[in-house]
Amino acid sequence: MKISVSSYSFSQLLNSGEHTQLSLVALAKEMGFDAIEFTDLCPPDGVSEDEYAKRIKAESERVGLPVSSYTIGADFINAQSIDKEIERVCRKVDIASILGVKVMRHDATSGFRGGEAKYKGFDQTLPLLIKGCKAVTDYAKQYGICTCVENHGFFSQESLRVEKIVTGVADDNFGLLIDIGNFACADDPSPVAVGRLAPYAKYVHAKDFHIKSGNGINPGRGFFRSRGGNYLRGAIIGHGDIPVFQCLSILKNSGYDGYVSVEFEGMENALEGISTGLENLKFMLSII
Repeated sequence: MKISVSSYSFSQLLNSGEHTQLSLVALAKEMGFDAIEFTDLCPPDGVSEDEYAKRIKAESERVGLPVSSYTIGADFINAQSIDKEIERVCRKVDIASILGVKVMRHDATSGFRGGEAKYKGFDQTLPLLIKGCKAVTDYAKQYGICTCVENHGFFSQESLRVEKIVTGVADDNFGLLIDIGNFACADDPSPVAVGRLAPYAKYVHAKDFHIKSGNGINPGRGFFRSRGGNYLRGAIIGHGDIPVFQCLSILKNSGYDGYVSVEFEGMENALEGISTGLENLKFMLSII
């Protein structure tokens, strides 16, 4: 497995203006990553998304660091029109082709937002999610790009639900971005979830969380609550409570040999958190 890093990991540096998405390419190369993944391109004023993607592709070629994946948001149940949402996501596939990626992740949904949807559950929306994902992956085939959804967004986060999406689409060009840490947001044990979903993996996020029981008081700043009421806070890979090593072992034993991307969400200094996570991840992969 090769190690990539998500541009999202550098949010502190992007928000402060210290770096741009373009300048992250050289930084990731300097830090020792094999590739970089981009989340929702943010071109500067006066620059189109297409043009910015071309600049990033040129920079990746200049420094010798490939773009491993392109990650965007999507919602096939809350959009005003599913057909318009499919069209919008397909335009993002065009951007992914400019970046030169072979994998693109889009969301399925963030879950219902009020109104009559209060009495609808996941299974009632599954046909819409399958329709959207199938249409996008069919479009992506012309570029040789595999598409995937992630265990992300609470509503479609645990393994049994995302498995229904991928088996419903039933296309080799479509699978899952398995985020090792995100299962905790739905209180789904990561090793069980990864073991269930490993055959569908197209890409992997290595993420860690500090986890505290919801039976105690809120630990304070930086923590949020899982769907079952536990407290979670982003951690440096190897410092938290997610069994990252065990999950990586499951993936390797399943035959997965694609990218594992560092996604850091901790409160620590981003460069320290990312570099320490990279060191720990390299060591884990070396002894599996």
